[in-house]
Amino acid sequence: MKTFSMKTDAAVTDRKWQVVDVAGMTLGRACSQIAHVLRGKNKPTFTPHVDHGDFVVVINAAKVHLTGDKMNGKLYYKHSLHPGGLSTFTAAEMLQRNPKEVIERAVWGMLPKGPLGRRIYKKLKVYAGDKHPHTAQTPAELKLQPAR
Repeated sequence: MKTFSMKTDAAVTDRKWQVVDVAGMTLGRACSQIAHVLRGKNKPTFTPHVDHGDFVVVINAAKVHLTGDKMNGKLYYKHSLHPGGLSTFTAAEMLQRNPKEVIERAVWGMLPKGPLGRRIYKKLKVYAGDKHPHTAQTPAELKLQPAR
């Protein structure tokens, strides 16, 4: 028997669009499953060095749930690259300012770093509300595993 290795050109043809509603879901659990689908690990033809995951549209990012005291204790950092330019935000402030960035940063941390990870990350589309402009792609609804 030989080990199957998918070719890059074959991976592009079988991409699908998935919609995930993360309202009320735990941030880390939802994002780990989203990263799993983006990378293509849910497919039997998974090959680590090839990008053949699906596009994922995340809606209701503003309604994501964090456990414990992470709303006040979890910190996000941004630096302006000038001396003394470090800005710090709590998760509650970040969800109020830009709720889609919370999902984007969590998923980015779960993807491989480098050119492959950047290409995979471009297939993630996040929206704070329940409307999205990708209805023409006829996305299927992706059911994530709830917390146990």
